[in-house]
Amino acid sequence: MTEIKISPSLLSADWMNIGDEVDKIFEIGADMIHCDVIDGIFAPNITFGMPMISALRGRSKLPLDVHLMIVEPERYIDRFISVGSDTIAFHPEASKDPHGVIAAIKRAGIKAGIALNPDIDVETAREFIGEIDYILLMGVFPGFGGQKFIPYVMDKISAAKALVAGIDVYIELDGGVTVDNIGEMKARGLDAAVAGNAVLAADNPKEAVKLLKSC
Repeated sequence: MTEIKISPSLLSADWMNIGDEVDKIFEIGADMIHCDVIDGIFAPNITFGMPMISALRGRSKLPLDVHLMIVEPERYIDRFISVGSDTIAFHPEASKDPHGVIAAIKRAGIKAGIALNPDIDVETAREFIGEIDYILLMGVFPGFGGQKFIPYVMDKISAAKALVAGIDVYIELDGGVTVDNIGEMKARGLDAAVAGNAVLAADNPKEAVKLLKSC
Protein backbone atom coordinates (compact mmCIF):
# COMPACT_ATOMS: atom_id res chain seq x y z
CA MET A 1 0.00 0.00 0.00
CA THR A 2 1.24 3.48 -0.78
CA GLU A 3 1.86 5.89 2.06
CA ILE A 4 -1.12 8.02 2.97
CA LYS A 5 -0.74 11.76 2.35
CA ILE A 6 -1.21 14.14 5.28
CA SER A 7 -2.72 17.61 4.84
CA PRO A 8 -2.70 19.59 8.12
CA SER A 9 -5.62 21.99 8.41
CA LEU A 10 -4.92 25.65 9.12
CA LEU A 11 -8.08 25.74 11.24
CA SER A 12 -5.88 24.27 13.97
CA ALA A 13 -2.92 26.58 13.36
CA ASP A 14 -1.75 29.54 15.44
CA TRP A 15 -3.14 32.35 13.31
CA MET A 16 -1.09 34.96 15.15
CA ASN A 17 1.99 33.31 13.62
CA ILE A 18 0.59 31.88 10.43
CA GLY A 19 3.78 32.26 8.40
CA ASP A 20 5.76 30.28 10.96
CA GLU A 21 2.99 27.67 11.01
CA VAL A 22 3.22 27.29 7.23
CA ASP A 23 6.98 26.77 7.51
CA LYS A 24 6.46 24.24 10.30
CA ILE A 25 3.98 22.20 8.26
CA PHE A 26 6.64 21.83 5.58
CA GLU A 27 9.39 20.99 8.04
CA ILE A 28 7.45 18.24 9.83
CA GLY A 29 7.00 16.24 6.66
CA ALA A 30 3.39 16.96 5.68
CA ASP A 31 2.36 16.66 2.03
CA MET A 32 -0.11 19.52 1.61
CA ILE A 33 -1.61 22.43 3.53
CA HIS A 34 -5.37 22.24 3.92
CA CYS A 35 -7.13 25.59 3.59
CA ASP A 36 -10.73 25.64 4.84
CA VAL A 37 -12.59 28.54 3.23
CA ILE A 38 -15.93 29.03 5.04
CA ASP A 39 -18.40 31.80 4.28
CA GLY A 40 -20.64 31.54 7.35
CA ILE A 41 -23.60 30.68 5.10
CA PHE A 42 -22.97 27.21 3.73
CA ALA A 43 -21.44 26.24 7.07
CA PRO A 44 -21.17 28.00 10.43
CA ASN A 45 -17.97 29.92 11.11
CA ILE A 46 -16.14 32.39 8.86
CA THR A 47 -12.49 31.77 8.07
CA PHE A 48 -10.67 33.45 5.18
CA GLY A 49 -10.76 33.99 1.45
CA MET A 50 -8.66 34.82 -1.58
CA PRO A 51 -6.20 37.24 0.10
CA MET A 52 -5.16 34.58 2.60
CA ILE A 53 -4.68 31.96 -0.13
CA SER A 54 -2.52 34.47 -2.03
CA ALA A 55 -0.42 35.16 1.07
CA LEU A 56 -0.04 31.45 1.79
CA ARG A 57 1.03 30.82 -1.81
CA GLY A 58 3.84 33.32 -1.39
CA ARG A 59 5.10 31.49 1.71
CA SER A 60 4.30 27.81 1.29
CA LYS A 61 6.63 25.23 -0.22
CA LEU A 62 3.76 22.73 -0.21
CA PRO A 63 0.65 22.46 -2.39
CA LEU A 64 -2.37 24.39 -1.12
CA ASP A 65 -5.25 21.95 -0.66
CA VAL A 66 -8.23 24.32 -0.81
CA HIS A 67 -11.69 23.31 0.44
CA LEU A 68 -14.46 25.75 -0.46
CA MET A 69 -17.37 25.64 1.99
CA ILE A 70 -19.14 28.52 0.31
CA VAL A 71 -22.43 29.18 -1.46
CA GLU A 72 -22.21 29.47 -5.26
CA PRO A 73 -18.48 28.82 -5.66
CA GLU A 74 -18.85 29.65 -9.36
CA ARG A 75 -18.89 33.33 -8.36
CA TYR A 76 -15.32 33.16 -7.07
CA ILE A 77 -13.71 30.12 -8.63
CA ASP A 78 -11.55 32.06 -11.10
CA ARG A 79 -10.12 34.15 -8.27
CA PHE A 80 -9.38 31.15 -6.09
CA ILE A 81 -7.55 29.66 -9.03
CA SER A 82 -5.61 32.83 -9.81
CA VAL A 83 -4.30 33.33 -6.27
CA GLY A 84 -2.50 30.00 -6.27
CA SER A 85 -4.68 27.08 -5.21
CA ASP A 86 -3.21 23.71 -6.19
CA THR A 87 -6.31 21.60 -5.56
CA ILE A 88 -9.87 22.84 -5.07
CA ALA A 89 -12.79 20.88 -3.67
CA PHE A 90 -16.30 22.29 -3.33
CA HIS A 91 -19.73 21.03 -2.31
CA PRO A 92 -21.83 20.39 -5.42
CA GLU A 93 -25.13 21.05 -3.63
CA ALA A 94 -23.90 24.59 -2.90
CA SER A 95 -23.45 25.34 -6.60
CA LYS A 96 -25.90 26.22 -9.36
CA ASP A 97 -23.42 24.90 -11.94
CA PRO A 98 -21.15 22.24 -10.40
CA HIS A 99 -20.01 20.90 -13.76
CA GLY A 100 -19.03 24.43 -14.78
CA VAL A 101 -17.02 24.88 -11.58
CA ILE A 102 -15.16 21.63 -12.22
CA ALA A 103 -14.49 22.64 -15.83
CA ALA A 104 -13.05 25.99 -14.72
CA ILE A 105 -10.71 24.29 -12.26
CA LYS A 106 -9.57 21.72 -14.83
CA ARG A 107 -8.95 24.39 -17.50
CA ALA A 108 -6.47 25.96 -15.11
CA GLY A 109 -4.55 22.69 -14.93
CA ILE A 110 -5.17 22.04 -11.24
CA LYS A 111 -6.95 19.21 -9.46
CA ALA A 112 -10.70 19.37 -8.95
CA GLY A 113 -12.65 17.58 -6.24
CA ILE A 114 -16.14 17.40 -4.86
CA ALA A 115 -16.72 17.41 -1.10
CA LEU A 116 -19.45 15.31 0.49
CA ASN A 117 -20.87 16.05 3.92
CA PRO A 118 -21.61 13.09 6.21
CA ASP A 119 -25.30 13.12 5.26
CA ILE A 120 -24.65 13.19 1.48
CA ASP A 121 -24.63 9.79 -0.21
CA VAL A 122 -21.43 8.73 -1.96
CA GLU A 123 -23.54 7.97 -5.05
CA THR A 124 -23.76 11.73 -5.51
CA ALA A 125 -20.21 11.58 -6.83
CA ARG A 126 -21.12 9.21 -9.67
CA GLU A 127 -22.42 12.11 -11.77
CA PHE A 128 -18.95 13.70 -11.70
CA ILE A 129 -16.78 10.66 -12.38
CA GLY A 130 -14.69 11.39 -15.44
CA GLU A 131 -14.44 15.07 -14.51
CA ILE A 132 -12.96 15.10 -10.99
CA ASP A 133 -9.56 14.13 -9.61
CA TYR A 134 -10.65 13.38 -6.05
CA ILE A 135 -13.51 12.96 -3.62
CA LEU A 136 -13.24 14.77 -0.29
CA LEU A 137 -15.32 12.99 2.35
CA MET A 138 -16.26 14.94 5.46
CA GLY A 139 -15.72 12.96 8.66
CA VAL A 140 -17.60 15.66 10.58
CA PHE A 141 -20.12 18.34 9.69
CA PRO A 142 -18.14 21.35 8.45
CA GLY A 143 -17.52 24.52 10.36
CA PHE A 144 -15.14 23.96 13.23
CA GLY A 145 -11.97 21.98 13.93
CA GLY A 146 -11.55 19.52 16.77
CA GLN A 147 -14.78 17.58 16.22
CA LYS A 148 -14.95 13.81 16.74
CA PHE A 149 -15.11 11.53 13.72
CA ILE A 150 -18.60 10.30 12.81
CA PRO A 151 -18.29 6.46 12.79
CA TYR A 152 -20.64 5.73 9.87
CA VAL A 153 -18.39 7.74 7.55
CA MET A 154 -15.94 4.83 7.72
CA ASP A 155 -18.26 2.83 5.44
CA LYS A 156 -18.38 5.79 3.06
CA ILE A 157 -14.62 5.48 2.53
CA SER A 158 -15.12 1.92 1.29
CA ALA A 159 -18.06 2.98 -0.87
CA ALA A 160 -16.13 5.86 -2.42
CA LYS A 161 -13.13 3.65 -3.14
CA ALA A 162 -15.38 1.10 -4.84
CA LEU A 163 -17.00 3.85 -6.89
CA VAL A 164 -13.65 4.95 -8.33
CA ALA A 165 -12.13 1.48 -8.77
CA GLY A 166 -9.92 1.41 -11.83
CA ILE A 167 -10.11 5.20 -12.23
CA ASP A 168 -7.42 7.74 -11.39
CA VAL A 169 -9.42 9.43 -8.61
CA TYR A 170 -8.16 9.60 -5.03
CA ILE A 171 -10.11 9.64 -1.78
CA GLU A 172 -9.41 12.27 0.87
CA LEU A 173 -11.09 12.66 4.26
CA ASP A 174 -11.45 15.81 6.34
CA GLY A 175 -12.44 15.78 10.01
CA GLY A 176 -11.80 13.70 13.10
CA VAL A 177 -8.65 11.95 11.88
CA THR A 178 -6.47 10.53 14.68
CA VAL A 179 -3.73 7.93 15.06
CA ASP A 180 -6.42 5.62 16.45
CA ASN A 181 -8.64 5.60 13.37
CA ILE A 182 -6.38 6.38 10.42
CA GLY A 183 -5.21 2.76 10.13
CA GLU A 184 -8.73 1.53 9.41
CA MET A 185 -9.31 4.47 7.09
CA LYS A 186 -6.26 3.52 5.06
CA ALA A 187 -7.29 -0.15 5.02
CA ARG A 188 -10.63 0.92 3.55
CA GLY A 189 -8.88 2.82 0.76
CA LEU A 190 -8.19 6.34 2.01
CA ASP A 191 -5.40 8.06 0.07
CA ALA A 192 -5.12 11.43 1.86
CA ALA A 193 -6.13 12.66 5.31
CA VAL A 194 -6.76 16.17 6.55
CA ALA A 195 -5.45 16.34 10.12
CA GLY A 196 -5.82 19.47 12.22
CA ASN A 197 -5.51 18.95 15.95
CA ALA A 198 -3.94 15.53 15.45
CA VAL A 199 -0.89 17.28 14.01
CA LEU A 200 -0.81 20.96 14.92
CA ALA A 201 -2.01 20.52 18.51
CA ALA A 202 0.31 17.58 19.15
CA ASP A 203 3.25 17.92 21.54
CA ASN A 204 5.52 16.74 18.73
CA PRO A 205 3.93 17.56 15.35
CA LYS A 206 6.72 15.90 13.36
CA GLU A 207 6.27 12.64 15.24
CA ALA A 208 2.50 12.97 14.82
CA VAL A 209 2.88 13.10 11.03
CA LYS A 210 5.14 10.04 11.12
CA LEU A 211 2.61 8.14 13.22
CA LEU A 212 -0.29 9.05 10.96
CA LYS A 213 1.65 7.93 7.89
CA SER A 214 2.76 4.65 9.47
CA CYS A 215 -0.55 3.55 11.03
